[in-house]
Amino acid sequence: MGPALSPHGKPRAGRAGQLSRPDVDRSRRPACLYSAPMTTIDLRSDTVTHPTAEMRRAMAAAEVGDDVWGEDPTVNALEERAAELLGKGAGLFVSSGTMGNLVSLMAHVERGGEIIAGAQSHIVRDEAAGHAVVVGASVLQLRDGPDGTLDPVDVATAFRDPSDAHEPGTALVAIENAHSHSGNQPIGIADTARIAAVAHAGGVPLHVDGARFFNAVVALGVRPSELAQPADSVTFCLSKGLACPAGSVVVGSAPFIGRARRARKLLGGGMRQAGVLAAAGLIALRDGDAGMIDRLAEDHANARRLAEALAEVPGVRSPGDIAQPEEGPLDPTRVRTNFVLFRVDGDRGAFLAAAEARGLRLDAYPHGQVRAATHHGVTGADIARVASIVASAIEETKPAVAPAIPR
Repeated sequence: MGPALSPHGKPRAGRAGQLSRPDVDRSRRPACLYSAPMTTIDLRSDTVTHPTAEMRRAMAAAEVGDDVWGEDPTVNALEERAAELLGKGAGLFVSSGTMGNLVSLMAHVERGGEIIAGAQSHIVRDEAAGHAVVVGASVLQLRDGPDGTLDPVDVATAFRDPSDAHEPGTALVAIENAHSHSGNQPIGIADTARIAAVAHAGGVPLHVDGARFFNAVVALGVRPSELAQPADSVTFCLSKGLACPAGSVVVGSAPFIGRARRARKLLGGGMRQAGVLAAAGLIALRDGDAGMIDRLAEDHANARRLAEALAEVPGVRSPGDIAQPEEGPLDPTRVRTNFVLFRVDGDRGAFLAAAEARGLRLDAYPHGQVRAATHHGVTGADIARVASIVASAIEETKPAVAPAIPR
């Protein structure tokens, strides 16, 4: 049999000009070869948020100037708004939370000084040892509690003897609020004040790494200025739950911010027409429904619903470590902000791959944990789908049961 003919009597061309196979019955092929693409739910972190349409419009229309000269009006407005909101004298716009912490340490700590901080704080675990490499400071690491707090007695005991030339001088106490590795637990005003009192009694300031400071504010039901009041400096991220594309703000006294601004310059962090980024921050920090702070309560509610659903899934168990020290099933009452941490039976890597193949991205968190972080853009309807995908992925990757050995 010769090649298939076109209606015009010529050989029918297939892909790339090749002759089509005469033995293929194309009438049996489905009319549509592809289904609609599956929407992926990304819960790896709240850093995956996209700016809102209003933020994008504000960024496009932002009035700008040279911020290194202090002439960007939108940056200036953001810094003033942040300082006002947290009850501090001044603010500084920086590129990230890590830079915010780093310039704060540089402003507070002389080379050779020592910082007292939790062993599982972001400054210790997750910032590339900037305290040592850049600041030239050591960290005396203390045990973090399951609620994210440090024991005030441990902090007081950790102070060095200034008369002993063998010891570094204690220069700063730092805490993280909300506290990531405990499950993003919010630390209350009273606990913050207790640590501040110990720091100030020892003659050093208290810095709060508040990357998710507003999650703590909303979870605790307090005003930002109340929670920030005991601290000498606070840094918070705009690019996590507040959904801005980039940036963080450091707040503190005017002299402190002056030193931090110099440190930002030293790090190469001076930005020019940065108002195009700061404009999104001004939207995020507005009061009520006009801003992005109050809506964090939705993320917290979604996280609790997800934890309650996952607690019923066979193969999901306690995250362990300080996030939930007790073994056994996942405890949803530990979820107070937007993190759900858990472990799974079986191979974690295989589970994560199986979940992603079904349209769910989760994070391989420390301590053998999995993190699901709710955020802007994740809806209540997504939560049921997430729980279903987790159950299916666990079922696919669960450990094989060893066959019974006959006696």
